[in-house]
Amino acid sequence: MNKIAARVVEKKYIVPFILLTSLFFLWGIANDLTNPMVSAFKKVMPELSNMEAALVQMAFYGGYATMAIPAALFIRKFSYKSGILLGLALYATGALLFIPAAKLEIFGFYLASLYILTFGLAFLETTSNPYVLSMGAKETSTRRLNLAQTFNPLGSLLGMLGAQILVIKALKSADYTPEAYNALSAAQQADIRTNDLGVISTPYIILGVFVLVMFVVIALYKMPKKAEDHDALKIGATFKKLFKNRRYREGVITQAFYVAAQIMCWTFIYQYVDNVNASRPADAQLTATWFNMAAMIAFLVGRSAGTYLLKYISPGKLMLNFAIAGMTFTLGAIFIEGIVGLYSLVGISIAMSIMFPTIYGIALKDMGDEAKLGSAGLVMAIVGGALMPPIQGSILDLGGPGFSDIKILGVSEVNFSFILPLLCLIIVAIYSYRAEKVHLK
Repeated sequence: MNKIAARVVEKKYIVPFILLTSLFFLWGIANDLTNPMVSAFKKVMPELSNMEAALVQMAFYGGYATMAIPAALFIRKFSYKSGILLGLALYATGALLFIPAAKLEIFGFYLASLYILTFGLAFLETTSNPYVLSMGAKETSTRRLNLAQTFNPLGSLLGMLGAQILVIKALKSADYTPEAYNALSAAQQADIRTNDLGVISTPYIILGVFVLVMFVVIALYKMPKKAEDHDALKIGATFKKLFKNRRYREGVITQAFYVAAQIMCWTFIYQYVDNVNASRPADAQLTATWFNMAAMIAFLVGRSAGTYLLKYISPGKLMLNFAIAGMTFTLGAIFIEGIVGLYSLVGISIAMSIMFPTIYGIALKDMGDEAKLGSAGLVMAIVGGALMPPIQGSILDLGGPGFSDIKILGVSEVNFSFILPLLCLIIVAIYSYRAEKVHLK
């Protein structure tokens, strides 16, 4: 008799699974609403260098590194649902802090607001990923997480669209060249700054209110409880066991490099487009957001296709092929200047699409209660998105404030800066190979 194939999501988990996937949607909005803010703050506060503007990403992703372990310890002591609710509360708090940030007009206050917002995201990711993995058969866990993660790029698309319509398109400072802006009086510059910082704050305030609504919905719904033995391993013993697990240890390192690659590609596409526009006539200027949304659509297509292909191809082998494709696209983005290089930059996203959940699933495979702390390590790895963008920004500052002040290896510094995502994808390829040949054999 043929064995009946396990369902990806069992019927009894359908509603909880839908609620959890809504959280993946919510942090997708926050992630990609924030990516364009590096460019936006640079326009509104021209005194910032490219590296200083990129501190937006350090604040945003630094919150993950700070709060991931506390989040894991919290849900270990209490429950998945408690972790979700606290995560939503912190998310809403950080978003609504943009109200006083707009009043004070201090860049550091915006960074602090983003930092607190991502405390909430750290709780949500640390909780939701292992919760999804546990909702059904082990053999379908990686497919289930890829399915849930498919809703993340949908949120990202909404975040990008919101950034374009509510922020980038509405910024008055973007209407001036640096020379024209400097020619304005101090009072005029102050009025423009006040307006534009209010514009930047608006989508976060809207998002904060929506997150509060989700808090109420999940608080009122009876989420399934997982049978757990919190005394099975002491905290110290759990950390020791995790540290000895090479597959997990290498997975955390790889996740940090993957997230760094993703954030750099989606953050600095705006500067890449600005550089391409410098050689195009005024009536043929490109809109960076549309290319970033195209990258996200490619990411969504890749995630959906990858989830299907995992039925037939092992996770390590599939991710290795995606990593090689990503490296090829990245080389095109570096060494092919102009619109073709931009298309290559967009193409990287389809290759990156399955990496986060697949690394996650491989690293946590066959773990029991220690998966909660293990999940925290993988969420902490998101700090790669905090550390690498400022380094890429520093490369852009090498020749001056522009994006093509000098040539490196024959290309503009903005093109050359994508050498960092290339190195990150090489690390992913190595882990994929080892997952296939060493860890999962």
